[in-house]
Amino acid sequence: MVVAMALVIAVVTGSSLLLIRHRLRVEVTEELSQDLTHSVTTFQNLQAERVAALERENSLLAQLPTLKALMTSGDDLTIQDGATEFWRLSGNDLFALMDPSGRVVAVYRKHAAPDATLVRGLQTLTTSPDKRYLIDGRGLYVCSLQPLYFGGDGDGTLLGYVVSGVSIEPTVRQISRPTGAEATFLNGGEVVASTLSSSAQASLTAEPLLRSNMMPTPAVLNLGGTRFLADTEDLTAAATAPLKLVVLRSFEEADRSIHRIDQIVLSAGLLAFLLGTPLMIVLSRFVTRPLEELSRSVIAFGVGDGAYRIPKYGTQEVRQLSTAFSGMRKEIQQKSRELLESERLATIGRMASSVSHDLRHYLAAIYANSEFLASRQLSEQERAEIFADVRAAVHGTTDMIESLLIFSRNGAAMKRSPEIMATLLERAAAVVRAHPDSEHVSLKLQYGDPAKTTIAADGKQIERALCNLLLNACQATRPAERERKVMLTLEVHETQMFIHIIDNGEGIPDAIRNSLFEPFVSEGKQKGTGLGLTLANCIAIEHGGEVVLLKSRPGETVFQMRLSRGLLIPDVTALPEANPQNQVIEHENIRS
Repeated sequence: MVVAMALVIAVVTGSSLLLIRHRLRVEVTEELSQDLTHSVTTFQNLQAERVAALERENSLLAQLPTLKALMTSGDDLTIQDGATEFWRLSGNDLFALMDPSGRVVAVYRKHAAPDATLVRGLQTLTTSPDKRYLIDGRGLYVCSLQPLYFGGDGDGTLLGYVVSGVSIEPTVRQISRPTGAEATFLNGGEVVASTLSSSAQASLTAEPLLRSNMMPTPAVLNLGGTRFLADTEDLTAAATAPLKLVVLRSFEEADRSIHRIDQIVLSAGLLAFLLGTPLMIVLSRFVTRPLEELSRSVIAFGVGDGAYRIPKYGTQEVRQLSTAFSGMRKEIQQKSRELLESERLATIGRMASSVSHDLRHYLAAIYANSEFLASRQLSEQERAEIFADVRAAVHGTTDMIESLLIFSRNGAAMKRSPEIMATLLERAAAVVRAHPDSEHVSLKLQYGDPAKTTIAADGKQIERALCNLLLNACQATRPAERERKVMLTLEVHETQMFIHIIDNGEGIPDAIRNSLFEPFVSEGKQKGTGLGLTLANCIAIEHGGEVVLLKSRPGETVFQMRLSRGLLIPDVTALPEANPQNQVIEHENIRS
């Protein structure tokens, strides 16, 4: 039950964890996507404000008479010397003067000297006045180009162009600070401005999605070990070279939040397991386990085990159920015993008429021979013969009465004790050899090492059962004209013993095979009660076994007696002579 609870908690916790993580990631992605859209809009607004301010500043410069006078000089050196003062006046990162043909006469920029790339970019601005982004390979500028006229703007003479530009870096930082987003400008595969770290910039330039035109918007990128949600905007139409703006939002903070939530869910699952385990143990101890034991006791009673333990603990309902079942079991057992006893007594009553003839025969023999013994004219030999007849009649009567007593008892008088089965076999064989029905019968025993034949049994009852089986076998060989043979073999297993009684008689008649072990069933015998096999089978059943007919045909009949063993220490003083080679012990009764 605890294992089942652990599995349920693990499945619920794992499922909850996966669902929560999935839902949080979806919500985080949607939130970051909205933030990216807001960041792009912010960038566009800032750029529009910057361009408008730059246009106003550059327009004021273009209206200065001194700047127009400088451009009318026509001398490059004079213009270059005078342009320095106007560059300082503008305060911008980039300043340039060009003649009416678009030739760059003077150019200045902060932090680096002008180069050919910058000059080509300025010339591109004169041919495409709608472009606002100037890329020179070292930086990115937002520029404003204003024409210089001598006279009015509409009808004056064009003196040249004045260009003012500011670096894009401040704008990028303005985007990053309020929105928490990272911004990068890419010229082809090169970074021209970025707020990312150097390692993240290297990963970004190597990202294949940025080089394809099929990049989804937004897209998840892994840069320098950190996941980002990225959105792009193509600014090539407003730039002097291919230009792309990439705005990114990091998942790092969101992942940390999800990780904390994961820890909370796992902690809740672990806490549920730690708190639930004692609860499940208590429930198992007081509810589930008593019910399982009660179920096993019901099953055991159903297969015949009436001594299986019934639980006496658990909840009140379980205890009441156990008490009710215990009472029911006792009542059923009592009724079964009473029914069995009634059946036994009824059988004995039915047997009275069957055995009355034999009892009268024995009593008549005793009475008649007793009168003969009273005569003084008998010789000693005649007296001995008469006395032998009286003794045989007494023994027959005693055997018949003892058979009735054994059959009528209910098993309570049986007392098990350590016995050596080999010894019991020898005793039974000795009794049978002394019986008149075993004359001229070759009786063989095979049982191996006596020390290995220990059993917990009622020795007298086992010996009597063996006597009945052996005597029946000897009697079954009488009609045969061939040599009369009976063999008894013993097979010893760990928990059971198998005794086989084999004779070479004519076999069991078909008429009585189905009722062979019922009381008073016999055929072809001049005397006997028909209780021999019945008593043997009853004794075997009381010892956890049974007697069965394995084979019966002319010349071979095999009965098997199975008994349950006990784990006992053999009494070596009671052992018959050792027979380690499993040799056959053979005796032949020959009486004249």
